[in-house]
Amino acid sequence: MLIQFLFVLTAIIIGARLGGIGLGVMGGIGLAILTFVFGLQPTAPPIDVMLMIAAVISAASCMQAAGGLDYMVKIAERILRRNPAHVTILSPFVTYLFTFLAGTGHVAYSLLPVIAEVATETKIRPERPLAIAVIASQQGITASPISAATVALLGMLTGFGINLFDILKICIPATLVGILAGALYSMRVGKELVDDPEYIRRLKSGLLDEKRTELNDVKNRSKARLSVAIFLITTLLIVLFGSIPSLRPSFDGTALSMPLLIEILMLSAAAFILLFTRTNGSDAAKGSIFSAGMQAVIAIFGIAWMGDTFINGNIGELKLSIESIVTQMPWLFGVALFVMSILLYSQAATIRAIAPLGIALGISPMMMIALFPAVNGYFFIPNYPTVVAAINFDRTGTTGIGKWVLNHSFMMPGLITTIVSIATGLLLIQLF
Repeated sequence: MLIQFLFVLTAIIIGARLGGIGLGVMGGIGLAILTFVFGLQPTAPPIDVMLMIAAVISAASCMQAAGGLDYMVKIAERILRRNPAHVTILSPFVTYLFTFLAGTGHVAYSLLPVIAEVATETKIRPERPLAIAVIASQQGITASPISAATVALLGMLTGFGINLFDILKICIPATLVGILAGALYSMRVGKELVDDPEYIRRLKSGLLDEKRTELNDVKNRSKARLSVAIFLITTLLIVLFGSIPSLRPSFDGTALSMPLLIEILMLSAAAFILLFTRTNGSDAAKGSIFSAGMQAVIAIFGIAWMGDTFINGNIGELKLSIESIVTQMPWLFGVALFVMSILLYSQAATIRAIAPLGIALGISPMMMIALFPAVNGYFFIPNYPTVVAAINFDRTGTTGIGKWVLNHSFMMPGLITTIVSIATGLLLIQLF
């Protein structure tokens, strides 16, 4: 089993380094080795999860093509510019909200330059709002009803009587409390901007200009608003149907499953956006959301299939070796989720690859939900795209990577937010 695990881990590490669809296709090589070399029988690929994610990405991509995402970002810009003194507190909640609504953290890319500029103009150390805003944009994924990660978790827990509202009622308050804790900590990070040596050096060297960053205006606001409205109404319907199973169509006494419901509603939303806003479907496939979403689908296809096959083929040994420890201290499973998310750079792929092991070990579904925010460990090694983008957008040089690599701007806000979110989730599952 150990040799098999090393092959699986090697495939994950190499895939993460390749980037893009590399993670998914390396999962294929790992699966081939498990099948042809070690003789493990492949399990069924995670088709339902992949199709749900594809449907959500289709709708979000159509909204982006219609200008809906740009419209949402412009609203966020106005909120930040009207309250510059509170940018460290407001920024993370803005990026969280937009991730929550769109189901993707990519909206943060458009907001980061505005956050950096508002902070600099107000003489607030940009590192403070930028770092926690990046962390919050990913925490929103584990609270969004339409994110790939939440969809993956719901698909795996539906058989245990868990509905979408069960996940949201724990994860939304838990992540919000975690972000607040991270933001309060961030308010005291580092020296004040006017006293920072790097800022002073750049100021004296003439490296800082007064040029103001302006986001592109939305060309057709009515079209953009309509696309956002269709997308949000569909999201609300998913939450409603997911929370009240009796509202779903029933066949042979069984309510329509959530995977099928999400696929039907989101594909319909994509179609309505294209039809009513007269948007070209080809433009939707060219956007950043579609590209990132399809990469997530391929990652889950390869990595989750490989992980399922490894776990299914070694479940007996796995139970004997770690079942007693995990049963006594189930929170340790959260550590496994955190570590794996560092390697996979994907919350959805992490859940789909590791959660089956937790289920097989008998960890309760509610405990799995409380530990869900642990999949946001991508910040630990500072090479994730949004982390790199935040560093580059900070013209003052306060946001960066330390001498020892891991002592970077995002480490403490990320750890505090994640730990507090999990602790709050553990408390909430006791109350509910």
